[in-house]
Amino acid sequence: MRAVLTIAGSDSSCGAGIQADLKTFQRCGVYGVCAVTAVTAQDSARVMDVLPLSPRIVSEQMDAVLREVRVHAVKTGMLWSEGIVIAVWRSLLKYRLPHLVIDPVISSHRGSRLLSRRAQKALVRYLFPLADLVTPNLPEAEEIAGITIRHQADILEAAKRLRAHGPRAVLIKGGHGGGGATDWYYDGKGLSALDAPRSARGKLHGSGCILSAAIAAGLAKGMPLRRAVRAGKAYVSREIRHAWKIGTGASLARHS
Repeated sequence: MRAVLTIAGSDSSCGAGIQADLKTFQRCGVYGVCAVTAVTAQDSARVMDVLPLSPRIVSEQMDAVLREVRVHAVKTGMLWSEGIVIAVWRSLLKYRLPHLVIDPVISSHRGSRLLSRRAQKALVRYLFPLADLVTPNLPEAEEIAGITIRHQADILEAAKRLRAHGPRAVLIKGGHGGGGATDWYYDGKGLSALDAPRSARGKLHGSGCILSAAIAAGLAKGMPLRRAVRAGKAYVSREIRHAWKIGTGASLARHS
C-alpha cells in the first residue's frame, strides 16, 4: 500500500481540504495521512471563520506520521501563515519526501483570504522549488505571476513565470474561465490543453483539492507526471458529473 501525506486545512462541510483529500486518496487506492494547518467553519457556500494552528503543532503532526509511515507523495493545500509554510519546508527537507504537489490555496471562491501575503511569498520562495507540480486556478495564477490572463498567450506567460520559481511543471486550472473546463499543463516543453466539457450541474466544492489529491495519488503509485495529471483530471470530471447537491452552495463529491 502506497501512502500520501496531505498538509491542509479542515473543512467542516467535508467537501474540500483534508477531508476531501483523504476521501480521494481512499478512492484512488492509496493510504492517506495528514497534518492539519487550520480548522475552518464553512459550508458548501462560504467560509465563516478560520482558526489557524501553530507551526509547531503542524511540524509535530508531520513528525508523528513520518517517523512510522513511508510516504510516497505529498500534497499541500491551505497553509495560511508564513510560519506554517516554513515549518512544512523544513520537514520536507528533513524527511526528503518525494513527489510534492502544491495546490496554492490563496482564497475561497467567495474571496475569503486563506493565505497571508507574507505566506504567499514564502510559498513561492521555499516550496515551489521542491514541487513536481503546482496547480493554481486562474485567479491564483494571475496573482502569483503578476499578470492579467485574458488569452491563451497570457496563460503560457503565467505558466512560464510560475515554473521559473522552480516547480517541474505547472497546471493552470481553467474552471474560473468561460467555455469548457479546460486546464493548461506546462512543463517547459510546450503548453498542453486538457479539455473537459463544463458540467450543467455547476461548481463542485473542493474541486481543486480533489484534483491535486488525485494527482498526488497517481504519483505515489508510480505514474509519470503527465499521466498522473490526466488521471487526476478524469477523476475530478467524474466527481463533477455525479456530485450531490446538498446545501445552498456548490455541489459535493460522492467519491463513489
